[in-house]
Amino acid sequence: MGQPKAWLEFHGETLLRRVARALSEVVTPVVVVAAAGQDLPPLDPHVLVVRDARPERGPLEGMLAGFQALSGQADAVFVASCDAPLISAPFVRRVIDSLADHEIAAAETDGFAHPLAAAYRLDLLPKIEAMLAADRLRPTELLKECRTRRLTREVFTDIDPELHSLRTCNTLAEYESLLHLNVANKH
Repeated sequence: MGQPKAWLEFHGETLLRRVARALSEVVTPVVVVAAAGQDLPPLDPHVLVVRDARPERGPLEGMLAGFQALSGQADAVFVASCDAPLISAPFVRRVIDSLADHEIAAAETDGFAHPLAAAYRLDLLPKIEAMLAADRLRPTELLKECRTRRLTREVFTDIDPELHSLRTCNTLAEYESLLHLNVANKH
């Protein structure tokens, strides 16, 4: 990408600030998890920034830090990545509202559940700690081991029929596509 994704400009704000803003319309507090020493773009002062305890261990390590920061403050959390600039508040609300008596509610496309577009019960913290202690670093394993509600496209047809909220940018081409898509959706 040529620079850290969190800093990429997206219609007047950074990707990270945009995702945090969308989440703040639904949840509070918003917690951003960063690597130790990672430089972050300016964020709203109400956003809590925490750091991974152990580097290079992926999103599950970040989830651990975020869950620990929210311990005692919430029953459930929504987990998103900073490279999903089209994530919308209605999408986040729908995922959270779908949690019901499940441990996890995750959007699903083509049989793949998206662990970084999902709501999790905070009481999964010990399970995450155990997985990390066993060097099991994939969040998708957590989804397989828990009572997970998989939310198919049909769940979102009234609020996000194209599932733009799940679109991420891992390449420059994907980033440019999302920039143009966002502009096209505003007309």
